Amino acid sequence: MAVSDGRVRCPWAESTPEYTAYHDDEWGRPVRDDHALFERLTLEAFQSGLSWLTILRKREAFRRAFADFDIAAVAAYGESDVERLLGDVGIVRNRAKVNAAIANARAATALDLPLTELLWSFAPTTSRPAPQTLADVPAITPESTAMAKALKARGFRFVGPTTAYALMQATGMVNDHLGSCWVRDRVAK
Repeated sequence: MAVSDGRVRCPWAESTPEYTAYHDDEWGRPVRDDHALFERLTLEAFQSGLSWLTILRKREAFRRAFADFDIAAVAAYGESDVERLLGDVGIVRNRAKVNAAIANARAATALDLPLTELLWSFAPTTSRPAPQTLADVPAITPESTAMAKALKARGFRFVGPTTAYALMQATGMVNDHLGSCWVRDRVAK
């Protein structure tokens, strides 16, 4: 399908301008920075059970609420910060997810290797054939299952295999742009 600019995109990217911009400029592009990966991990966890559009529309508020996703700053959050976050109408106010974000920052600071190195160690070493339809895109893979297990073993929360796979897609560890999508061949690992 094509938006008014004539470019063929993954179908999910065509329903709103926010999805189109996210798809064209960000989704599936390799992210190799601890700060940016922590943001994506946090947002993917908050998205669980919700529309990604909800998260995109609240992204700037999330950045303000979580110190622009500075890992050390979030790791230092205490109970007063939890209460502040639960009162912030700009974000998703879910105590379990707020606590998970803080726990995940603490787990990231405790790692014996950079977060980027840990997460990218689960990226497949060979590429799959380009999906032709959304039905060809998996929700979980052996790699995302292994990533979730490794993260949980290190104290991370809200990181099941589906969330881990969504993170892998969003940060370019896998390329799930459809074969017909104009972005697919512009994404490099």
